[in-house]
Amino acid sequence: MNRSARRWWQPWTVVLVSLALYLGVMLARSGGEAQVFVTLGDCFRQCAAHDGEDCLEGTEGYDGQFAYYIARSPAQSPDCLDVPAYRLQRILLPLLGRLLSLGQTALIPWVFVAVNGAALVISTMLLSDLLRAERASRWFALSYGLFAGVFMAVRLSTPESLAYGLVIAAIWLEQRDRLWASAAMLALAALAKETTLIFAAGYVLYFALNRRWQDALRVAGVAGAPFAVWQVVLFAWLGAFGVGSGGALATAFEIVPLMGLVRIATEGSLAAFLVLGVLFAFPVAVLPALWGLWRSVRDLLAGRIDAYACLLLPSAAVMLFVPFSTYREFLGLLRFIPGLVLTMVLYSARHRARRPLVYSTLWIVLLLFVVSG
Repeated sequence: MNRSARRWWQPWTVVLVSLALYLGVMLARSGGEAQVFVTLGDCFRQCAAHDGEDCLEGTEGYDGQFAYYIARSPAQSPDCLDVPAYRLQRILLPLLGRLLSLGQTALIPWVFVAVNGAALVISTMLLSDLLRAERASRWFALSYGLFAGVFMAVRLSTPESLAYGLVIAAIWLEQRDRLWASAAMLALAALAKETTLIFAAGYVLYFALNRRWQDALRVAGVAGAPFAVWQVVLFAWLGAFGVGSGGALATAFEIVPLMGLVRIATEGSLAAFLVLGVLFAFPVAVLPALWGLWRSVRDLLAGRIDAYACLLLPSAAVMLFVPFSTYREFLGLLRFIPGLVLTMVLYSARHRARRPLVYSTLWIVLLLFVVSG
């Protein structure tokens, strides 16, 4: 392979080509109808101000439709949402859809795909650069770039590709001592998806343990203030804060560790537990989280205060308390763990944990899920 070919043969090009092929197939299957990218459901299409519990099976659509309804008409969107404050707190993607489509409803799905797709490709490029800085193969960036939780978000118009793309940009900027810009990226990420605040918490922990109090306050203030202000606006507008465990039919975060996983058996069936719990959730999310929790706590207790360990700790610890409603939904769990995938790859690269780094590529296998559409 000549030098020119090697320059273009990069992880981000693999993601770009794979994404283009997948989106092209989905578009062709829909007869060229761009609304396939927002998965509208007949139930919420009526904008009848209900919580979704009375939706007939097969009429619910999927979460991308809520971003579409917000972008289409922000002021009138609450009646089209299952849990208005929860959906509206993830305002960044709908806002970009509204602005970049110039208010043209037909263009909104295309804008969502363009924004999420660009975020995924660029963040894969930045992650490759972070891995090279740790003297690890750039190809391990595909463990994230081809991970179904962010890859399918492009097709579904959910915020994960954008949100975690901004997180990767924040990490990349922090590694270059551009802390103000990094904190700003984390602020935008929180407005895309609130779970990315875990990364702000990780950086606050890192700076606090290193007695860099001003930096800790800077990250907490810059990353958290816009999100807090938006929550106040939502409460004044809708009478509720957006923070919660999910939309319609969501259960609360658990108090007992891993009870969300156990409840698949106690509130479902043993067969469901064996399939969703033992064969899927445990190897995909629980086992990596337990390993990450053990390694990060061990390092911090030993005084090895490392940024990636501090980012891995909360990303792994939160998995102990994930709601039952997340564990029981295949795609819901995949959309919850991009932060765990990302921090596992970065931590393993920095600490020369070769086996976990190689095992991280098994997350790519989950792309087989895309064959279901």
